[in-house]
Amino acid sequence: MQITVRLFAALAEGAGVRSFPLDVPPGARAAAVRSALQARYPQMQALCERSVFAVNAEYAAADRLLYDGDEVALIPPVSGG
Repeated sequence: MQITVRLFAALAEGAGVRSFPLDVPPGARAAAVRSALQARYPQMQALCERSVFAVNAEYAAADRLLYDGDEVALIPPVSGG
């Protein structure tokens, strides 16, 4: 099944893209997106570990079950002033 991965802030900058399609097996969970991102961009492994998930615009746990067509965002920690 295919999902869309959305990246924000430093993750998008490090990857050089804001979104990309990703094929995941049926029964995949949000954590699989983190693993795929770390494999694709190993230099961002630590940042991925500190990022949170949103599935279809709602914050989600790493064990959230994914479905075909879902949009999964990884949101890194941000600071502001």
